[in-house]
Amino acid sequence: MSTIRITAGPYAFRARFEAAAPATCARFRDLLPYSERIIHVRWSGEACWIPLGATDFGVGFENATSYPAPGEILLHPGGVSETEILLGYGAARFASKVGQLAGNHFLTIVEGRENLTALGKLTLWSGAQAITFHPPEG
Repeated sequence: MSTIRITAGPYAFRARFEAAAPATCARFRDLLPYSERIIHVRWSGEACWIPLGATDFGVGFENATSYPAPGEILLHPGGVSETEILLGYGAARFASKVGQLAGNHFLTIVEGRENLTALGKLTLWSGAQAITFHPPEG
């Protein structure tokens, strides 16, 4: 699968799309470039998230997990809790005020992983950071 560039705060990453989540990957590709703000999680541990409210990506659950490894990016398509994107940078268990959640693992950071903890700490101590998912190059 192809890779994309992600800029978040002062950091740059490269991530690959995960073949095990084809519908989520296809839908997200259609949105690129995608810009938002990323904030630190409240219930999930060492992770950052993009709250998306009632946004409907039009996908169901696929390749879903509650325990993202550092660098794994999940999309919770909504339902019991709001739609959101989660980026794990350390020990995390995906959850919300309604309890444990699962999200579609659709991207994995393959370059820049050494800056994940710094991004997490920056969002924790300094607040929301701009994040942009750039289209594949070439």
